[in-house]
Amino acid sequence: MKERSVAVDKLKQNAQLTGGAASGLTGKKLFRTILDAKASSTLIPGVNVSVISELRMQPMQHRTLSWNPGLTTRLVITVAVSFLLLVGANLATPLYPALQAELHLGAMGTTIAFASYVCSLMFFLCTVGHWSDHIGRRAALVVAVLVSLAGTFVFGSASSLFELCLGRGLQGTGVALATGASAAALRELLPSKPEWASRFTLLASSGGVAFGPVLGGLLANLPGGRSTVFMFQAVLLVLVMIPLSTLQARPAIAMAERGQRGRALAPRRLGVPSSARSQFWLAALVGFLSFAIFGFVLSLAPGYFAQAFDLDALWIIGLIAGLPLGVSALSQVVVRGGAKLLPVGLALMAASTVLLAVAAEQKLLLLALLALVLLGLGQGMSFRTAFATAVDAVSDRQHAQTVSTIYLVTYLGSAVPVIALGWAVGVFGQEVSILVFAICCSVLAVGLGLWAVISQRTKN
Repeated sequence: MKERSVAVDKLKQNAQLTGGAASGLTGKKLFRTILDAKASSTLIPGVNVSVISELRMQPMQHRTLSWNPGLTTRLVITVAVSFLLLVGANLATPLYPALQAELHLGAMGTTIAFASYVCSLMFFLCTVGHWSDHIGRRAALVVAVLVSLAGTFVFGSASSLFELCLGRGLQGTGVALATGASAAALRELLPSKPEWASRFTLLASSGGVAFGPVLGGLLANLPGGRSTVFMFQAVLLVLVMIPLSTLQARPAIAMAERGQRGRALAPRRLGVPSSARSQFWLAALVGFLSFAIFGFVLSLAPGYFAQAFDLDALWIIGLIAGLPLGVSALSQVVVRGGAKLLPVGLALMAASTVLLAVAAEQKLLLLALLALVLLGLGQGMSFRTAFATAVDAVSDRQHAQTVSTIYLVTYLGSAVPVIALGWAVGVFGQEVSILVFAICCSVLAVGLGLWAVISQRTKN
């Protein structure tokens, strides 16, 4: 076992030194070699035994019920898990107007239900964001799917605000477990292509958030309504769990020794990497701004748009809410460019946020759709550029923790500003509150854009 572990460590070091082509091997062959060196990392027959062993941070032996997929398949599974968890977390977006009427929530109740997901997500990013370093990426993702599955059932059958918040909280816990694990797994699968690892990470998250409202709106028209929506999501999670739980897992990069396991899993103080402090804060604040706007689009905006544009069809409401996130996800793959995309994207966000508020107030649907497209394009360009710059500036060992910390600040944008907006709507009225919110977001975008330009000039 010690010899095999040493061999694995040497291969990993070579991969880092040579960009994933150690000893003449291609990235795919290197990954296969590392897997073979740890080929006995699965225990006795049974789907769940290996995962339990990983959670206990114990050496694993060979088992018969397992498979060793190629690099492409592992990439697909990793992206699919993250994508589906975020789809499930956003299925409820077009359902909020109906939930407001059914459960008598009001604007504040809706924002509380939405924010319970974000608060849970932030708390567990702080406390379990590093777990995948010690239990393994696969084990962390399996636990994330199981917790999200529980949240899906609770939210789908909720009959009170408390049950809505509980379901949303469980979904946030699942996403928190998967955030750092999936990002780090993609980084390890693509050691010589960190930019594409970052793109896949953001594509899965933005794509899931964008597709969730559309899927929720479409499924809500089927018999059973809300129950059908979340039952469909539960089936998808079970389907992705099967290949995830049976594949031969890579070893954890920092498996703790006996007697040190509790300390390894204890909450850590989330720090800002000293080697990338400026890049980190710029990425985190761009994320904060992005998710403050997207938080509004996914919580209060569906009801506001339905009223402003006289919309009744849930799938149309879901499509409108998911439009900027879909454009964001697409832009992260299609749009190419360097650091210059960051200030350009922030400028688009600054203009489109105010344009959206004005279009809704004037009841101009086409102008609102244009604003949402520009908003998604700007967010995708700016956040991908800032995120990739930040994570590329840290070591592999700091990667999962850095990603978790960036998302902690990012998701804070979906909580504090959105809750404040929900309170303001109840006190000052809807139109005035949303307009002031849009202006504040626009000013912040301009400020971050200036910071990005100054940073680039200083660096050059």
